[in-house]
Amino acid sequence: MATHKLFLLPGDGIGPEVMAEVVKVADWLGKEGIASFETETGLVGGAAYDAHGVAISESDMALAMACDAVIFGAVGGPKWDSVPYDARPEAGLLRLRKDLKLFANLRPAICYPALADASSLKREIVEGLDIMIVRELTGGVYFGEPKEIIDLGNGQKRGIDTQVYDTYEIERIGRVAFELARKRGNKVTSSEKRNVMKSGVLWHEVISALHKREYADVQLDHMLADALGMQLVRWPKQFDVIVTDNLFGDMLSDVASMLTGSLGMLPSASLGEADPLTGKRKAMYEPVHGSAPDIAGKGLANPIAMIGSLGMALRYSFGLGEAADMVDAAIAHVLESGMRTADIKGDATSTVSTVEMGDAIVAALGKTKV
Repeated sequence: MATHKLFLLPGDGIGPEVMAEVVKVADWLGKEGIASFETETGLVGGAAYDAHGVAISESDMALAMACDAVIFGAVGGPKWDSVPYDARPEAGLLRLRKDLKLFANLRPAICYPALADASSLKREIVEGLDIMIVRELTGGVYFGEPKEIIDLGNGQKRGIDTQVYDTYEIERIGRVAFELARKRGNKVTSSEKRNVMKSGVLWHEVISALHKREYADVQLDHMLADALGMQLVRWPKQFDVIVTDNLFGDMLSDVASMLTGSLGMLPSASLGEADPLTGKRKAMYEPVHGSAPDIAGKGLANPIAMIGSLGMALRYSFGLGEAADMVDAAIAHVLESGMRTADIKGDATSTVSTVEMGDAIVAALGKTKV
């Protein structure tokens, strides 16, 4: 059995708490002989700034480059609001994405039947929801140049961010979306703002040409990003795979996540190009939720998104689809039993702690063993 190298970056806020529950799951998989892991732990975000004065150290970046998968918690909090811009906690996350060349962000939005009533939408709108949002992660307005604030004099300043995409960037994220769709509902919705943005015009052109050339068997629809946001809360089950750029993907995936009842429920995967010889890719897995500093240290955090992120690593980095199915089934089992953390309490009369939820999922793994 191969040993997989995991680099754990718990980060700030609730990050260390939910990461501790991931370690329990990884340890259980190892003891059962299902998967073997070698782990190292580093610092990122505010924790790294406090220790090193940067959002991630060079030594930890080297470990991230050398591992099989990075498991990332969350970064940020008001404690670091006044640090220099280049050293802000989020800079560590952005550097990991950029240096590891993690261009494809996969964000599932799945509504477990037991949580359909936890959504702010009606049960019939979200029950059975299963969407995959594929977000381009290393281009667009977050990385485009120039990016600056210019002093114009007379008390006036100008902030500049540049939205820029090249053909190859759009093609490679499009391929990820079409390949995923072939394994799911065989439908892709591509989203941009071609009515007002030249980058959107190019995006539409390139995705359409790629579809015609290589993926004509997959249904392709185009939808403007603002319209798609509206349709996500109107009738989300019309979508299967949604592919979009960095900025719109950031916003639309958060909208989709709340359809499921809580940000604490959803994992994500960020993937690089597959090595042509080994087929392996750089990858980072993280929950969609943030660091939630207001509840940090109180045992209130929901660890399901963090544990689900390990499940995505099993599936996309290590080819352990059955083990990933076990993790998903264990989460579903615990939810069906009525166990709830505070964020998904709904009508439940009591809640459990972060540790109790993690322990319950590990116990359920034994019942769903393949």
